[in-house]
Amino acid sequence: MTAYGGDLSTDRESVQARARQSLGSSGAAIYRMVAAELQDRRVTGAVLYDIGCGAGRLADYVHPFASRYVGVDLVAYEGFPPGQQFIQADLNQVPWPLPAAAADVVTSVETVEHLENPRLHVRQLARLVRPGGLVIVTTPNNLSWLSILTLIRRGVFNAFQDSCYPAHITALVETDLLRIAQEVGLHDMRLRYSNEGRIPLTARHWPRVFKGRRFSDNLLLSAVRPTINPAAESERR
Repeated sequence: MTAYGGDLSTDRESVQARARQSLGSSGAAIYRMVAAELQDRRVTGAVLYDIGCGAGRLADYVHPFASRYVGVDLVAYEGFPPGQQFIQADLNQVPWPLPAAAADVVTSVETVEHLENPRLHVRQLARLVRPGGLVIVTTPNNLSWLSILTLIRRGVFNAFQDSCYPAHITALVETDLLRIAQEVGLHDMRLRYSNEGRIPLTARHWPRVFKGRRFSDNLLLSAVRPTINPAAESERR
């Protein structure tokens, strides 16, 4: 969604102006994808931290699964859900002003592509979630037909063209997300697709019968923080 800053500009107003390019919102298909993953993971009554929350639209979609919603972002957008907690933070600057192991679920919806260091970002997400808790990251799907053909024609992924810069600065594919999750100590990794995507060279979307990697504009990775640190367990043995 938003929430970036750091070295691209030292002027706070410029940083916030870039953040506002996203309008603090993502597509409904992305929010539905997150909700479907929470349902499949059988999440109930969770304390949920939404990192890069924008205007907090995710809150309505995760309400059935969360007892508490906390939004975190660089910019406080109008329309943030009343009664929900908002914490302001530049996600390129760590540590974030949030306690460790305080959430059951930590989401990062369309945020990692805005940030300078995706590994640092996912490491912070893992820090916030309790052992046994769930981390969810969504980002543009750079392996869709739309993105692949844009790369061939223009030498850049579809969501990282000049019109998206400097809002979108970090392009990732599935393998990157899986490797990063493993590197920061997460496990039980799963991928999911939004099943909504634009047909190349048109303004139309694929019919609903077309699903999966090649026909989705966005993807999701979910992973679990282990209940026992494998390294610590090895040392005890």
